[in-house]
Amino acid sequence: MDTHHLVCTHCGVTNRIPAARLGHDPVCGRCQHELLDGRPLTLTDANAEAVLAGTTLPVLVDFWAPWCGPCQQMAPQFEAAARQLKGRALLVKVDSDQNPQLSRRFGIRSIPTLVRLERGRELRRQSGAVPAAQIVALLD
Repeated sequence: MDTHHLVCTHCGVTNRIPAARLGHDPVCGRCQHELLDGRPLTLTDANAEAVLAGTTLPVLVDFWAPWCGPCQQMAPQFEAAARQLKGRALLVKVDSDQNPQLSRRFGIRSIPTLVRLERGRELRRQSGAVPAAQIVALLD
């Protein structure tokens, strides 16, 4: 694929990014927020539908909650995986307490749970805290 579509989690606009530029910190054409800077982005009930359906890169979602000990332990691993996958995938975090519609949609019963999606369709799932190498492997 010569170009990819990335939906900005901040303003909702779809950005067309040449594949060769994905690793070069592309920014949103409308609001200038970074799209793929090697850090996880926040997905919410409000922006999820547009982001998941309109993004052509694989999306890896981390369902978590602030009170969850294993979630807190895995957070640095998810951030490390985001740095490793910069330009190859969109890594997003969903606070399952604040976004109950997304949690219901994906049938989240325990956290942390990682869900790999392509164009909004689930391909793989992993529950429990895992190291960065295992998170990266979910996209292979």
